[in-house]
Amino acid sequence: MTDTAIHRMVSACRGGAYPGCVAHLPSGWVILAERQVLPGYCLLLPDPVVPHLNALDGTARTTFLADMGIVGDALLALTGAIRINYAIFGNQEPALHAHVFPRYADEPAAQRMAQPWALDWAGAPAYSQEVYGELKGRLKEALESVLPGR
Repeated sequence: MTDTAIHRMVSACRGGAYPGCVAHLPSGWVILAERQVLPGYCLLLPDPVVPHLNALDGTARTTFLADMGIVGDALLALTGAIRINYAIFGNQEPALHAHVFPRYADEPAAQRMAQPWALDWAGAPAYSQEVYGELKGRLKEALESVLPGR
């Protein structure tokens, strides 16, 4: 088994030990990111972990992409975001994971048109339960309300 940050985060989510873990969806885990470069920035982590999107079969791939959209829908409903940016790379951490970034009308003008990697990551607040716990709880409820059998 490869040991990437994605593998470690999924393992922590399975064990109930990842602080920003929001919910388990059919394809994997939704977490609030360690650095909240934009409020509500989430990752979708597949479980089991795979190297990239193309390693998933048709059904698993469809489920992962649908779950990614469901996370975006929930963030739009909860945060006042005007759109969602989605990204899947896997270059630094060679395991599938999707970035889900809510974007806001009140972002500074220079930031509004920038892709998320151009933002101030070093100055971004770290995830904390005190600051983001309410959003985490509301996001969990929103995600569970749209999933069948939950």
